[in-house]
Amino acid sequence: MMADKRRWNAGTVVEYAFLIIMCIICVVPFVWTFFSATQNSTQIWQTGMAFHFGGNLRQNYQDLLQYTHLWKNMWNSAVIAIVYTVLVCIVDAMAGYAFAKFVFKGREAIFFLCMTALFIPASVTMIPLYIMMSGMKLVDSAWGVILPAGAGIFGVFFMRQSLMDYPDELLESARMDGASELRIFLQIVLPVLKPSIAALSILSFVQRWGDYLWPMIVLRTNENQTMPVTLALMITPGTAIKYGAVLLGACISLAPILILFLVLQKNFIDGMMAGALKG
Repeated sequence: MMADKRRWNAGTVVEYAFLIIMCIICVVPFVWTFFSATQNSTQIWQTGMAFHFGGNLRQNYQDLLQYTHLWKNMWNSAVIAIVYTVLVCIVDAMAGYAFAKFVFKGREAIFFLCMTALFIPASVTMIPLYIMMSGMKLVDSAWGVILPAGAGIFGVFFMRQSLMDYPDELLESARMDGASELRIFLQIVLPVLKPSIAALSILSFVQRWGDYLWPMIVLRTNENQTMPVTLALMITPGTAIKYGAVLLGACISLAPILILFLVLQKNFIDGMMAGALKG
């Protein structure tokens, strides 16, 4: 018994040590960015100034306003990420519900065909998508960024897995009582999907907020660009790069993601666990 207890304690110590090390690896870059946002470009690269506040915060903010349309770009990112997240959650929840609970000819084949889209590299579809957006006059607009990814295959799979074990009898009972499919979806299915939708919301918001390549291709003017593109354009080879301003912009850009996760973290964890257990 004592030997088993010692082995269990040793295993627990190793697990916690590994988790602590991984937490440090994940957190240190964010902490360093936070401190570096208050320093000038010279202090950032000095080892002795790491994890120390500098006195250049105000100047970094002024430089950021000089080289970017900061709050307009933040607004662009917020609008694109929020609209995209709402659209993805609605479409994926409805599609996942259909694949999980509706019986129709070719259901499995269609679902398999949808899943194969996960294996297609995004670079393969960019040129056709750009031609489509150009033909629809959506280049240099928020809708040109949102619509091509308005339905995520991963989200459809995630919602389907969350509903696979839901009793069909409850749905049939509602239909027998005269409830329409829309009412069943809104009043019965959506409450069940709340944790999964919260998890998908965070994943979708973070993905679109941090997206760089597609917005860079579609959005032409500086005022219409998102924060990742704007910050990337500040790092131009051959010019004096204001690293303090860039890192301050990164901190400002990170704030909405942290707030969203803090608000929805419980539902996020519940949703991810539910999807994992039912998968």
